[in-house]
Amino acid sequence: MGFVTNIVLPIALAFIMFSLGLGLTVKDFTRLVYQPKDFTVGLFMQIIILPLVGLGIVTIWPLQPEIALGVMIIAAAPGGVTSNLLTSYGRGDVALSISLTAIVSLLSVITIPAIVVYSYQYLIGNSQLGEVSIGGLALKVFMIVTIPMILGLLVRHFKEEFAIRFQNIAQKIAAVLFALVLIGAIIKQRENIVAFYAEAGLVTLGLNILMMILAWIIASVFASGLSQRVAISMECGLQNGTVAIAVATFLFGSKSPVVIPAATYSLTMFITALAFVYFLRRRTTPITS
Repeated sequence: MGFVTNIVLPIALAFIMFSLGLGLTVKDFTRLVYQPKDFTVGLFMQIIILPLVGLGIVTIWPLQPEIALGVMIIAAAPGGVTSNLLTSYGRGDVALSISLTAIVSLLSVITIPAIVVYSYQYLIGNSQLGEVSIGGLALKVFMIVTIPMILGLLVRHFKEEFAIRFQNIAQKIAAVLFALVLIGAIIKQRENIVAFYAEAGLVTLGLNILMMILAWIIASVFASGLSQRVAISMECGLQNGTVAIAVATFLFGSKSPVVIPAATYSLTMFITALAFVYFLRRRTTPITS
């Protein structure tokens, strides 16, 4: 699959997850104890409702099987690290957002392989794409998502001053790496990007908007307040596009159409999230959690 796929992409994703770990503390993992209702709602929306909504959409939407599988890969991905920043801009519960990003990212070593393998069997079955192994995919996710994140958490715990100083630089590097991964995915598909975006762009936009609306509605019923609604909606709308691109690329190659939905979603989600932030800041006064 080439130097970019085998070397650059894993390193980029590992560093992005390491930078996420640098921003975490033990307190971020104990939110289930002292904020159980809000955390449980967010967790349920991300690991249960989001994949089910994605599966429902690709079942009724006329798509190439590879594009449909790509949609399910983005639906299986954990929340993106930018969700924390945009939650802050939207006057949401940043602490809740950070906790959800952290826990769902760690759980992704289980959830991503389970969702992706089931989706593959349901949408494609036996085909020229080859077999997809739960164990093999889980190992890759563990190596490039879980371990770097835990290392970042350990650095923050044992070398807090260094972690705090380095965190801002790491986040900027991570943002650049994410942009390079996204641009690389688009360049790989440059000959077909218009056709694929025409096919995958609308369905990923639909998934993004529908999930943010559902998260807002369900959080309005079960979550504590407005700031928690904002955080949960952002977590459900801003997925980790780098993880999705990496999973699709590792399994099927960088030129596979399976990669396209992750790329289109990664572009779309920022537009919708910024529009959401603009609406929140126009319609609300500053929120205190």
